[in-house]
Amino acid sequence: MESLIKLENVWKKYKLGKTEVPVLRGISLDIKPGSFATIMGPSGSGKSTLMYLLGLLDTPSEGKIYMQGQDVSGFSEDKLAQLRGEKIGFIFQQFNLLQNLTALENVILPMIFQGVPEAERREKAAKLLESVGLAKRINHKPTEMSGGEQQRIAIARSLVNNPEILIADEPTGNLDSTTGKMVMGILTKLHKEDKKTIVVVTHDPNIAHYTQNIIHIQDGQIVANHFKNEEVLWAENGKTN
Repeated sequence: MESLIKLENVWKKYKLGKTEVPVLRGISLDIKPGSFATIMGPSGSGKSTLMYLLGLLDTPSEGKIYMQGQDVSGFSEDKLAQLRGEKIGFIFQQFNLLQNLTALENVILPMIFQGVPEAERREKAAKLLESVGLAKRINHKPTEMSGGEQQRIAIARSLVNNPEILIADEPTGNLDSTTGKMVMGILTKLHKEDKKTIVVVTHDPNIAHYTQNIIHIQDGQIVANHFKNEEVLWAENGKTN
């Protein structure tokens, strides 16, 4: 099966004055279609930088990144932005919602940039908000909603362009444990029922119970890449839900 996103010997270095500091050191990683993966590591391990590269938000200093077999390592920012808009949905710890817009308007926004007709985008946004349990809250602004509700808006927004992959950065980091389980339940449903490819970046080991593939990163290198079978995944979800 062809990889959805593939990294080959990827390095990421930043300059501090005249010194180059490597953050990622020769990372190679395959994300297959339909997978559900967790990237874990302590602060400073490089997991956020790895997320930026997987999400085409940054480019490598060395090495190659492939999206569905196409080398995108040397793409311009405009071409990368187009790919992100078409193929990648993002969910952030801070929700990244516009506070002066309603839930419906926040979900509609990415479709405006993709040129979706107004009637279609309003109908689609309403259906997505309904799918995450917010049908009665579509005209409320984020300031009038709980953290869990705001994250559900963000999930709905991430799905508007039917992306190939969802990348979630600490999606439960600002939520209590009960609300966090609810959010992970939504992501699990998207994976199982809609066959969405999902990558979650987190420091929380409890999140790993929901996913098939656990990738540990430390000091800019992948130190473990563990796959679980469906029986183990079912048992762990049974214990955590």
